[in-house]
Amino acid sequence: MCAGPRLSYRSRLNLTGWLDRRGTPLWLGLAAGLLAVAAGLLAGGDAAERAGLAARWTARAGLPLFLVAFLASTLVRRWPGATTRALLRRRRQWGLGFALAHTIHLVALGINVIVYAPGRTWQSLIGGGLAYVVLFLMALTSTDGWQRRLGQWWGHLHRFGIYYIWFIFTASYAGRAFGADPGKRVVGIVFGSVMVAALALRLWPARRAEGRAGNVDLPGDRTGGAVGPPGEVLK
Repeated sequence: MCAGPRLSYRSRLNLTGWLDRRGTPLWLGLAAGLLAVAAGLLAGGDAAERAGLAARWTARAGLPLFLVAFLASTLVRRWPGATTRALLRRRRQWGLGFALAHTIHLVALGINVIVYAPGRTWQSLIGGGLAYVVLFLMALTSTDGWQRRLGQWWGHLHRFGIYYIWFIFTASYAGRAFGADPGKRVVGIVFGSVMVAALALRLWPARRAEGRAGNVDLPGDRTGGAVGPPGEVLK
């Protein structure tokens, strides 16, 4: 009679242990990017369509990893438990996994723009290009050594970066939701709604969360107090 609950409990333990491995987010980022490329190459009818789908789908493939990093501290405050603590402990790796997946997207996008869609102006690439500059700066400084060197500027960089990347994602999906192409409208509405909901959850008044979490000892905090600036996506 008790075998079922025990198996369920063990399954949760196994999932939490898997999420708590340092390599899990990195492997997921690599797999997500490569699978999106493969799916685009298989689904496209010709070379140009394959390149376009690979670029589009690799952008979406990294989004779940970004959302984990974006919401890690929020989730553990609202729903404290072994799984959410594991996500927060590995927030730095989730950010790096997203950076890895989006580097694959950058390669796919570059091939698409240079070879198959050369008509795009450089002005149209400024917003996304700046997001990549910020993303790579965050990835390169996602170590304890860089955090000590940069001091408070480390928090400013990561706080600005996480919200700027959120903005680029959201603006992109909003453009599809309100654009002239009806084929892209559903995707824009669905993913745009997800991004807005993620921001709302992250910015929900802290007192509401404290009522749920109580005096939770949040992992990943090296100072003995509350977890640091909310923008520490790669920490």
